Amino acid sequence: MLTLPIKAAWFSMIESGEKKEEYRATTPYYRARFKSIFAMYPYSFIPCGTDHQKIRLRNGYAATSPTLEIDCTLDLRTGREEWGAERGIEYYVLKIFECKRVDST
Repeated sequence: MLTLPIKAAWFSMIESGEKKEEYRATTPYYRARFKSIFAMYPYSFIPCGTDHQKIRLRNGYAATSPTLEIDCTLDLRTGREEWGAERGIEYYVLKIFECKRVDST
């Protein structure tokens, strides 16, 4: 399962249900990770946006850091500024449908 680091403020907002999306830059780093688990249109890094995957969001890098497991889809578009996106920038958008806290092991 893919595990991504996340800042404390966004972690808390997602856990409370206030923030329904998480944004990641469209860099080669994230293209490779997302292409390995999400369906993409042929010969591209554009997500189909239909398949649900489980991803872990970890507030920190230690294995014992607080962790959320989210059920999400992936899209490519601009995001909401109040949720951390910059105006006019296109992001990989993880649309969150379910979220639960998981024990760190």
